[in-house]
Amino acid sequence: MSEDLPYEVRRAQEINHLFGPKNSDDAYDVVFDLHNTTSNMGCTLILEDSRNDFLIQMFHYIKTCMAPLPCSVYLIEHPSLKYATTRSIAKYPVGIEVGPQPHGVLRADILDQMRRMLKHALDFIQRFNEGKEFPPCAIDVYKIMEKVDYPRNESGDVAAVIHPNLQDQDWKPLHPGDPVFVSLDGKVIPLGGDCTVYPVFVNEAAYYEKKEAFAKTTKLTLNAKSIRSTLH
Repeated sequence: MSEDLPYEVRRAQEINHLFGPKNSDDAYDVVFDLHNTTSNMGCTLILEDSRNDFLIQMFHYIKTCMAPLPCSVYLIEHPSLKYATTRSIAKYPVGIEVGPQPHGVLRADILDQMRRMLKHALDFIQRFNEGKEFPPCAIDVYKIMEKVDYPRNESGDVAAVIHPNLQDQDWKPLHPGDPVFVSLDGKVIPLGGDCTVYPVFVNEAAYYEKKEAFAKTTKLTLNAKSIRSTLH
């Protein structure tokens, strides 16, 4: 492995070697990818495949166990916006994001929520392996539509910040004409388009370098068939 490669690339190759190779029979069944976010995302599960009955059933189980605490599902399935994740080496990749929590900071409430989500996921797997049948179910998900960059000046520098009305309003409906940015000289910039969207990862610190102020999503419902382990 070349030392000239970026650290993230080298780590991805190491993980693929340990838990993959991707798309092979030897790849791990499940990989949990745990993250905190500076955005007000609460408890979030990230789904990569809208037709994966096993994961939809798992997410339904987790959401039910976490109630009344909301647990939202972010579907990143998109022809051009879907990004390759390290966890996708597994047959059933699970992304978990919990926030808001600044990077480099530990918060007991956020840690507890992540532990609970992971515990329920492992409980689901254990019950599945024991032969429990899970009946058909449905979950609401938020599917990515578009990533929105900050307004920028001629030099490419950020020229506006997230409007106070949008800050911390992840998962809340955002309508055309609602304020989304305020420029450094005080000009309010509204949402364009002609449909209501649901913003996620609003003002995420790690996404400034990716030129992403927030992502637009649309809300839809996914259905899963009943599942039961064939090994039992």
